[in-house]
Amino acid sequence: MPGFAIRHAAIFTVDPHDRVIPDGTLVVQDGVITQVGDDREVTVPEGCEVLDGRGHALLPGLIDCHSHSSLMRGVTENMPLMEWLPWYQLEHRAMTETFAYHSARLCYLEALQSGTTCVMDMFRYMDRCADAAAELGLRVQLAPYVADRPGKDFFSTREENRRLIHSHHDSQNGRIRVWMGLEHLFYCTEDAYREAAQLSREHGVGIHTHCSEQKEEEQAVTAELGRRSLAMLDHYGILGERTLLAHCVWLNDDEIARVADTGTSIAHCPVSNAKLASGVAPVPEMLAAGVTVGLGTDGPVCNNSLSLFEEMKFASLIQKATRLDATALPADQILRMATINGARALGLAHEIGSLEVGKKADLLLLDLENANLTPVNINEQGGNLLWNLVFAAGSTNVAGVWVDGRRLIDNGNATLVNGSRVIADAQQQGLALHEACRQLSHTRTSMV
Repeated sequence: MPGFAIRHAAIFTVDPHDRVIPDGTLVVQDGVITQVGDDREVTVPEGCEVLDGRGHALLPGLIDCHSHSSLMRGVTENMPLMEWLPWYQLEHRAMTETFAYHSARLCYLEALQSGTTCVMDMFRYMDRCADAAAELGLRVQLAPYVADRPGKDFFSTREENRRLIHSHHDSQNGRIRVWMGLEHLFYCTEDAYREAAQLSREHGVGIHTHCSEQKEEEQAVTAELGRRSLAMLDHYGILGERTLLAHCVWLNDDEIARVADTGTSIAHCPVSNAKLASGVAPVPEMLAAGVTVGLGTDGPVCNNSLSLFEEMKFASLIQKATRLDATALPADQILRMATINGARALGLAHEIGSLEVGKKADLLLLDLENANLTPVNINEQGGNLLWNLVFAAGSTNVAGVWVDGRRLIDNGNATLVNGSRVIADAQQQGLALHEACRQLSHTRTSMV
């Protein structure tokens, strides 16, 4: 792979010192960052392609720690979680390999176009999701939607998850990794959780599941199983450094301490949690306890958008608004949640999440010469640009996206696939899936 350099960009490294380089240059060779620093101190190797980064900011690619691919955008609306889930399940009752492939392809395209370079996707027929990721070049973590309780046979099986590990884990030069995926305590038996813990140890893969998303859900778990959600997951032996829990809106102080003590990570999905009336997760307390917290979109079916720029802004604002504290979750903390914290939650912090020598070149280049980011004042503390990256920037500013040093987005357009074709195919498949769900609507059942 030919090397390249991006010169004269405002570089936000998100390294351990949050170093900002107002006039920086970054060099990539063989898909790896080999130099990053002030332009005056970097020597660009002979033969490298040189890209002019003037008027641009260079960041680590954004990381979506919890998503569900879907073609069901804007269909199940105005419902709290426990009412919404029976309708959402119709998508999985109607799901086919073809629907899954087009769902993933569309969502991965949207993710890339909004600056996301790595997605944790929990979905169905994930061998086809892997096909979609390979086409677009996106880095993905695949966690099949496993459920094995009676009546939940429309989700993935434990055997499917095992096969996917053997067939796809660490494929595409490591861009595709497979996790043990567990839907929910009401969907999975104790055997499923204990097997996930065992396979995690045997294969060195992660475990991903949902936890404590809504107050009513937490009450139902306690009534049905005799323990709160986190205590049940702890009892089943899945908490630990390889485990990522989505949501965790209703954790109490003792539970937050337990998450921290076990090294378990959390995927915070503020937009979805607000949209489904689930509540506001105690993120400042989680971070203060030492919990690794990344950001997730939760997918288009309960968010409508896959933009982590929206997620970053809302994650900060919802804490400020509900706590009446304008200092809650400042921009530097939020940017880390969307990058290096996300990488750490996915077990990838040694590979991606910051712009440091030796890490893979997962890069996001933003055009600053747009009305929404003007005027720009950049210094070694970030200036006003640091704040505007979180509170003003958006997908319209995305000028370039690279994964493993390969450019996947060039001024908004995908380089490896025909984006218009992906969208046209998804339109056709999406309407067919909607109709299949309507025909099954009489079969919906409650979550419990």
